[in-house]
Amino acid sequence: MERYVHLGHAEDTEAKTGVTVLYFPTGAEVGSDISGGGPASRETPLTHAITADNPINALVLGGGSAYGLAAADGVMRCLEQHGIGYNTGAALVPLVVQSCIYDLSYGRRDVRPNAAMGWKACECALQGTSDAHGNVGGGTGATVGKLAGMKRAQKSGLGIYAIQLGTVKVAAVVIVNAVGDVYDPASGKRIAGTHDESRSALISGSDLLLEYALHAMKKQSDASEANEADSQTALEKEEMQAAPGEAMREHTNTTIGAVITNASFSTAEVNKLASMTRTAYARCICPVGTMGDGDSIYFASVGAVDKRTVRMDINAMGVLSSYVMEQAILDAVRSSEIPDEEYLANL
Repeated sequence: MERYVHLGHAEDTEAKTGVTVLYFPTGAEVGSDISGGGPASRETPLTHAITADNPINALVLGGGSAYGLAAADGVMRCLEQHGIGYNTGAALVPLVVQSCIYDLSYGRRDVRPNAAMGWKACECALQGTSDAHGNVGGGTGATVGKLAGMKRAQKSGLGIYAIQLGTVKVAAVVIVNAVGDVYDPASGKRIAGTHDESRSALISGSDLLLEYALHAMKKQSDASEANEADSQTALEKEEMQAAPGEAMREHTNTTIGAVITNASFSTAEVNKLASMTRTAYARCICPVGTMGDGDSIYFASVGAVDKRTVRMDINAMGVLSSYVMEQAILDAVRSSEIPDEEYLANL
């Protein structure tokens, strides 16, 4: 796939944040699917079927929440310096789309990806592609299983996976920063996520969320029956302190990823394929797509601009796209595992 996409990373290993750039040498037709309630993104309208059909030059996946969107400034300037971008007649304007995870609760919250980090990651991508994964680039500060709070969560990161079927190549890159737990869909086994209080075993974050919801409803009912204003105030305070409620409200979680193929698809088709890929999130992460997540998926077809590539049935591609994303999600948590002592020291 190196002919079609170059992967470059830059990170601050002390602050625990970073940026990953996917550079498309021939440009790409890109679609998107945003299912989370709190996305941090830039220029995503460029991926919609109703906007101008111009090839995207680069996709940026990074940390820093909305602050980290500044990294795209550096990516744009780097591409412009190398003569890459949409020619408006007066200047080159690189077409760069970006999504960010919230990693401010891990490592240093006052350090976020900026234009300089974006430039560095872009330069790396222009020089070739990196096969690094785990605690690298935009996955440097990723965590999962936060429904009981960060002290009972665990490290996650950036995952990659690629396959080939005949002449069709498909690859996935994902940063898993979910509020929920991660499961292996082949076995149904929970492989990462919420821990018990002693951090000796994984427990169900979804069960915790449901217990929290039932408890909150009971408190609300009791307060309503008693018609006591101070009871309602106490309820509100309790809800604000409850770990599941806090994790869901603060939009502090996001799984962002991309699937790239050399097969040719139209703007409408890549958007449909992005939505079909969402099934991978549903099979691997629970809960997912919540109001506390900013879950986003991009699907990039380089075949749309490189006419030497082949066509493939969209439904078959949907199956492949979902599969490679599943495997990339599993790789993200498996390749980023660190000792508990190291994880807790960065909270």
